[in-house]
Amino acid sequence: MSALPPPAARQIGARGLFRRMPPAVFPPLLGLTGLGLAWRRASELTALPGALAEMLLGAIFLLWCFMIGAYASKVLRRPSVLREELTLLPGRAGLAAADVSAFLMAAVVAPYLPELALGILALAVTCHLCLGFAVLKAYFTGPEEARVITPVWQLIFTGYIILPFTLAPLGYTQLAHLAYGYAVFAGVTLWLQGLWMLIRRIPPAPLRPLLAIHLAPASLMTLSSLILGYETAALVFATLASAIFIALVLSARWITESGFSPFWGAFTFPLAAFANAQMAMGWQITGICALTAASAMVAFVASRVWQMWARGTLAIKTNTPTA
Repeated sequence: MSALPPPAARQIGARGLFRRMPPAVFPPLLGLTGLGLAWRRASELTALPGALAEMLLGAIFLLWCFMIGAYASKVLRRPSVLREELTLLPGRAGLAAADVSAFLMAAVVAPYLPELALGILALAVTCHLCLGFAVLKAYFTGPEEARVITPVWQLIFTGYIILPFTLAPLGYTQLAHLAYGYAVFAGVTLWLQGLWMLIRRIPPAPLRPLLAIHLAPASLMTLSSLILGYETAALVFATLASAIFIALVLSARWITESGFSPFWGAFTFPLAAFANAQMAMGWQITGICALTAASAMVAFVASRVWQMWARGTLAIKTNTPTA
């Protein structure tokens, strides 16, 4: 029997900065990073000054460094806290979002500091592989009632679809194609599994916002397909992303039935990726409209979630363990 008390029983007011930092802060950060890349895309297609998009990305980079560093300080205080985070759905989602945000951040800095981009990517891939292994181990060895595949698995196992954003421009084309092939296989498998689960069982209202995650792989596959020269595949994935987006819009009231929660972070990064993909396909009207909606959604969700973090309520709501 472990000598450590369960996460819920830990002292909430333990002293030490960031000792109870919740991983739930990372999905909005992922959305903000994706939004910055979407604005970079918009500056290439419109009269928007590119310097403004790069200034935004620079500010996001500094924020990303702060938040990743803050969480790293928590893990360094007590590394076993990661095991406890992984027992909770908000923890798994947040850690996956942190890794994937690093994939995107590598693409942000690659045009300026390619060596730093490769370093970020290597560290993030290592962390993400460990996360995937831990999730699979828990799935196959845990109690049967806990063996549930959620849309968060798209982040954990399909997030590698972002790697071509950095690898291809830096000349690592074979690795980019390898990551692309695996991610497409994982994404399609999880789409089919998710559709089957949705037919068999309606998810409870608090978890429905996670369904929006399924939009992200289709949008990111569109972008990676264009980068690697798979134009037909890009059209297929862009069409699929549009269909998923329409389905989400039509079911928005049902998805948001339980009201605002930290899981609304799942709306941010798929919408930003969708806007980027629409513009990359040359569909500027829908792309700019989606970018406007993504900007509003990311600003709203990030401000709400991070305010909860600052007040200490986010850790309580997500049952975050203390280091």
